[in-house]
Amino acid sequence: MKQFEAPKTVYRFKDALYINLTNRCPNLCAFCIKTKWNMQFNGYNLNLNGQEPTARQVLEVLEQEMKSSPVQEVVFCGYGEPTMRLNELLLIAKTLKGWQAQALFAPFKIRLNTNGLGNMINNQNIVPLLKGVIDKIYVSLNAQDEATWRKIVRPAPGYEDGFSGVKEFILRCSQAGFDKVVASCVDKTGADAPAVKALAESLGAEFYLRSFLDEEN
Repeated sequence: MKQFEAPKTVYRFKDALYINLTNRCPNLCAFCIKTKWNMQFNGYNLNLNGQEPTARQVLEVLEQEMKSSPVQEVVFCGYGEPTMRLNELLLIAKTLKGWQAQALFAPFKIRLNTNGLGNMINNQNIVPLLKGVIDKIYVSLNAQDEATWRKIVRPAPGYEDGFSGVKEFILRCSQAGFDKVVASCVDKTGADAPAVKALAESLGAEFYLRSFLDEEN
C-alpha cells in the first residue's frame, strides 16, 4: 500500500460498509489486529492520525457508497471504540434510520461493534440512546471473569474494573430488545470459551467465538 493513501473513514468489506469513527480505545487488547497489522485492513489504511471525521463527512461517503452498490449492513467498527464518539455515532445512526424509513436504498441493518464500555466512557447509560437507531449490538466480552478480562484486554487507567460494566451493558442491551445482541470471545487468548458462552447466555446474549486475528469481524 502506498504511504500517501488517505485513511478510510468508510470502507467496504463483503456485504457491509464499516464506519471508522476513531482510533481511540480504552483497551489495548492482546489480540488486537490494528497494531499487528499496522492500522491496515484488507488493503485499507485505517490510521486516522488523530483527524477524526465529522458526522457529515461520514454520511457523504456512506451516501456515495450506498448509491454505487447496495449493502446488507452498515457497521460502526473501524480500529477504535465507536462509543468514544457517541454524539457523532448517534447522529449518523439517526440519519441512516431516516434513509431506511424513506426507503432511499435497498434494506439494510445498522450494527454497533463495541467493547461494552460505552456507559463508563460516557458516564451514563447509553443503551436507551442506542435503542431505535441501532439494530444489532455485538459486544466483545472476551473473558469469563475479571482477572482474565484484565489480562486479555489490558484496560487503560480508570477502566480496570470495567468487566462488571461490560456485563451490565450486555444485560441492558438484551433487556432493551434490539434485533440481535451478540457477546463474543476470541479463541486462543487464554479465555475459557465454554465459560464465556455460559456467561453470555446468562446475560441474554447470543455467543460467538471469533478466530484469533479473524479478518471478518
